Parts: sequence; structure tokens; C-alpha cells
Amino acid sequence: MTKDIISVFSQLQEMLPSDHNAASDSNRLVAVKHYLFKGGVLHVAPCEDTWPKLLYPTKNHLRKKIDEMRFLRNKYNTRLSSWQRTFNDAKSYHSINNIKKLKEPLYWKHVAKCAVDKDYRRDSEKVKMPAHLVADRRWKPMIKMFVSDLEYRKQLVQTVDESIVYKKERRVAKYADLLQKFRMEQSDRKIGELKKKLAALDQDVSAMQELAKWSSF
Repeated sequence: MTKDIISVFSQLQEMLPSDHNAASDSNRLVAVKHYLFKGGVLHVAPCEDTWPKLLYPTKNHLRKKIDEMRFLRNKYNTRLSSWQRTFNDAKSYHSINNIKKLKEPLYWKHVAKCAVDKDYRRDSEKVKMPAHLVADRRWKPMIKMFVSDLEYRKQLVQTVDESIVYKKERRVAKYADLLQKFRMEQSDRKIGELKKKLAALDQDVSAMQELAKWSSF
């Protein structure tokens, strides 16, 4: 029995029976093209008037590769879920903090001072005090100092008025928005990359499953 090494699809095409049905064989043809395109090699034995026998890759070899790819897919899927949580957390950052602030006594102290103290309200408006972020531990200490310490408040207002850092935008919490945007963009990019990798693995697995049906051993 003669045997042939197939590395490009045109080699296999020459060995197919002239009356083979491309439609009914479409899954196998797609699988073979994909496998060869990815650098795979087929070892076949020509058969008259029918598809050649597939000697390599063997069913056992293909099953092992499929198991490896499924293991890798699970790892990618875990990472994808993590990045999706990061994206969702970043996207809902302000809305969640707008709810959490209602449970913070410091927030209501700020609201009360804005209502009765014109000077405090004016200072708060100047720096655009992010009182809605009071439940975030990164911003709570600053808000607490602004509410309770007059000297700190006036110093912060002066800093926002005079510092080149705030020249384009006089808002102390702009970093929160920049961080939110960065996290959304980063996680969205990672999500896209992982989805492409998962789709490629699914194609590889599908091709190898089809080859396993064809394999003779």
C-alpha cells in the first residue's frame, strides 16, 4: 500500500474520487483545510474510488490534542470572566457609588453643610467635590477633611485655582474618571483578545474532532 504525506490541500484534492460530493463532505473538507493551514501534516493511504485512509494523525493523538486545547480553553475562559467583571465594575463605578453614598453619614453631613453654609457650598462647587464617591476608600479621607477642616478646604480650593495640574479642568476627582476610562478600555481590549483566542481554539477542536471521525486508527 502506497502512503503519502499531505502538507497542502491541493495534494489531497488530487487523491479524492472524481465523483465525491463536496456538499456532503463539506465538514471534512473544512476540517482538513483548517488543519493543514495551521501547519498540520496528514499521512494517508490512497484508496480507489473513495477517500484515502487517514493513518496520521491517529484518533489517540487527536484526542490528546483536543484535551490540551480544552484545558487551555478553560484557562482563557476563566480570564475572560475576570476581565468581564473588571469591565462591568468600571462601567457601573459611578452608579454603584451613587447608591452606596446614601448609607454614608459623611455624605449627608456634606449635603447639610451645602444647604446652610454658603461659603462651604461655593468652595465645594469650585473644586467639584466628589461627595458621591464617599463610599470609595480612596476618596473618603479627602472628602472627610474637606467637610471637617476649614484650613484644608481653603488650601484645596487655592490649589485647584492656581495649580497647573487643574488648569484645563478644575475638578479634584478627574482622576476617578480617567481611571474608570482606562479600566474599561483595558478590559475591553483584553476581552476582545481572549474572545479571538477562544474562537480559534474552538475552530481547532472542531477540525480535530472531524479528523478523528476520518482517522483509521
